[in-house]
Amino acid sequence: MQTHATLAPDLPPVHRLGLASRGNTHLDADGVHRAIDRGVNYLNWCGHPDGLSQAVGELDAARRAGLVIAMQFSARTADEARRELDASLEMLDTGCIDVITWYYVEHIEEWDRIMGPGGAAETIRAAIEQGAIRRVGLTTHQRPLAAELAATGHLDLLMVRYNAAHRGAEQDVFPVTIARQVPVVAFTCLRWGALSRPTPDDPPGFTPPPAPDWYRFVLANPNVSVALMAPTDHAELEDNLALMDNWSEPDEEELAALRAHGDRVHRHGGAFP
Repeated sequence: MQTHATLAPDLPPVHRLGLASRGNTHLDADGVHRAIDRGVNYLNWCGHPDGLSQAVGELDAARRAGLVIAMQFSARTADEARRELDASLEMLDTGCIDVITWYYVEHIEEWDRIMGPGGAAETIRAAIEQGAIRRVGLTTHQRPLAAELAATGHLDLLMVRYNAAHRGAEQDVFPVTIARQVPVVAFTCLRWGALSRPTPDDPPGFTPPPAPDWYRFVLANPNVSVALMAPTDHAELEDNLALMDNWSEPDEEELAALRAHGDRVHRHGGAFP
């Protein structure tokens, strides 16, 4: 199982286990530095002041150069994008964000708004020319839409849900990203923690595997460039980083057991396709 992936020629190779922040986590700057010290260098920022933005702002130039900083970008219009980009560069105390991903584009109308006259893409294209952004991606839950937009040639990266309970990307997305050579970043690798919890259908004596095994499942798929972890605190971060000490691909028996529990979680997980 490869440890690193290359997302683009102008970006440093990234460790395939990445770190994400989200609004309801409490990982502080010390935790982010801890992850970086262990070799994690793909950082996906939620766009709000938090431990990740603080840690990035504290980095010296040499350390910053070895990281890929990605940001979930919410703007849909050019004016919104200018405000969001300026505020983000200030919060991160940096002159460049390596990757912005259009955040949760769930309908084609949103994409059309972004790309059309007065859309946010106008601002981002100008920012790329000025060196403030290097690459542009997309985050979505909608697999057919992800595949459609990955085929347009307008995206350098795709961020989609993929885990043992939600494996539809194997049929709907990966064939397109392979053909177009679009790197994939996987989020929700633990299915919000459900994969590490029991279900009513578990066989007798079954103990759900811990978090590192679910990241191993995602990373065993060579079509995933980066699997994002989003630990709530230092304890969860250390649990996740245990993967670094056992960076091995699950064997077929392990994969079958992980898929089987993923299927059980999917059955009991509510209305998520």
